[in-house]
Amino acid sequence: MHGADNTGANANQLPDLDSLDIAELKALVLAKQSELDSRRTEIENLKLFILKLKRMQFGPRSEKFTRDIAQLELQLEDLEAAQAAAEPEPAQQADKQQRAARKPARRPLPADLPRETETIEPRQKACPDCGGGLKLLGADVSETLEYIPASFKVIRTVRPKLSCACCSRIVQEPAPNRPIARGLAGAGLLAHVLVAKYADHLPLYRQSEIFERQGIELERSTLADWVGGASRTLQPLVDELMKYVLSAEKLHGDDVPVPVLEPGNGKTKTGRLWTYVRDDRPAGSEEPAAVWFAYSPDRKGEHPAGHLEKYAGVLQADGDAGFNKLSEKGRIVEAACWAHVRRKFHDLYQAHRSPIAKEALERIGQLYGIEQEIRGRSPAERKEVRQARSRALLEALHIWWKATLAKLSQKSDVAVAIRYALDRWSALLRFCGDGRVEMDNNAAERALRAVALGRKNYRFAGSDAGGERAVVIYSLLGSAKLNGIDPETYLSSVLRCIADPPINRIAELLPWNLFPATPPAAEAA
Repeated sequence: MHGADNTGANANQLPDLDSLDIAELKALVLAKQSELDSRRTEIENLKLFILKLKRMQFGPRSEKFTRDIAQLELQLEDLEAAQAAAEPEPAQQADKQQRAARKPARRPLPADLPRETETIEPRQKACPDCGGGLKLLGADVSETLEYIPASFKVIRTVRPKLSCACCSRIVQEPAPNRPIARGLAGAGLLAHVLVAKYADHLPLYRQSEIFERQGIELERSTLADWVGGASRTLQPLVDELMKYVLSAEKLHGDDVPVPVLEPGNGKTKTGRLWTYVRDDRPAGSEEPAAVWFAYSPDRKGEHPAGHLEKYAGVLQADGDAGFNKLSEKGRIVEAACWAHVRRKFHDLYQAHRSPIAKEALERIGQLYGIEQEIRGRSPAERKEVRQARSRALLEALHIWWKATLAKLSQKSDVAVAIRYALDRWSALLRFCGDGRVEMDNNAAERALRAVALGRKNYRFAGSDAGGERAVVIYSLLGSAKLNGIDPETYLSSVLRCIADPPINRIAELLPWNLFPATPPAAEAA
């Protein structure tokens, strides 16, 4: 053991510097500097690798971090509740101004809520001091927000039969169509179950328990039948939605892994959910925004190729997400995502405060500042501003990255991040020459948030067929939200009438046609 230690120590010992000439000293300094650079790079790589492992362990959106926030929110709720319980009654408060300053201002209750007026008349019919008559001076009005628990009702449909007195002909109106043939559930209940599962992330067995507390026994298997029947009923509408989305000149595309139960062995495999978003509101378009989801049992590139088989236009997506070969035939023009570039430098800066990563973030931030100013303008205006202001910043950034890369170890993570951007440079420049194109792919990432939240609560699907059913509902819920429409109200309305109109009028049930209204402004990048 001692011999081994001495050998290691001797290997790191400096030679007698006095015996070395200038050339040997320079060589020694360069060797030691190279050794230091190698160790520094190794440390930086390990830090970044640990950060990546933590993200892999706790989910792409750091689900542990989210759970920690939720735990702190609960702790904060307890502290605030304890404080409220310990406060004296308002009449005993010595300083009401301090109390008002400590609590946030109360927002007025929505004007469209139904209101019941309760008038409390004075018990005295005459003045308690002199016995004189009383006249109205005014009134103090306060409001209390009350909750009416969700309730069930049974709709009895009665269809009288009439008989002709002369020929015995029987006349009767046909039975109204139901969302699910011979199904027990009405449109409102079906919509509630679907929104609770796919938007509020409540698995069916939990919904069954909630219904049981309200005195209604609905087995999980019954609810599952409803979900399957509703998705089958809604499929033609989603097919129409897909046609609308894929008729756009520009699309946002992305994908996300989802856990799916593998039939036969009870194990979980990884399926894939693909999203395609049509949203040109940031470029001043008044056309409705919409999202279409598709499911596949794996991540092979053949799936997006099949989805976009007839699409021709600009596709904004991450090049690593199965979309990278779609532009080879020239029918689809690739536009890369600056958010992915920025994220890599953000991770580097978080890992070891890299000055190069910091400068890259600042330069990219300048580009995003220009985008914020021109959001909502026409494509022609956006292109003009980008050519006048953004192009010079992009050219300077490109020159700086190439010069910086030449000075770095090619194995360092900073070099990897720079090469990631330079390898996609033509696609990253696409937004500068086309006012329709966004700087990033955040529209698609926002569309996938509902799926990411649902994965925390339960396995995404029990089979590939379950994944196919899920994307039907996700497409309609996501498109309703993009147009500022309450998803449950929309689904309830659709399920009430989808069986009645001819199939060639199915487009009338798209969210913006069924609820024409001013859509919300596009979210900032």
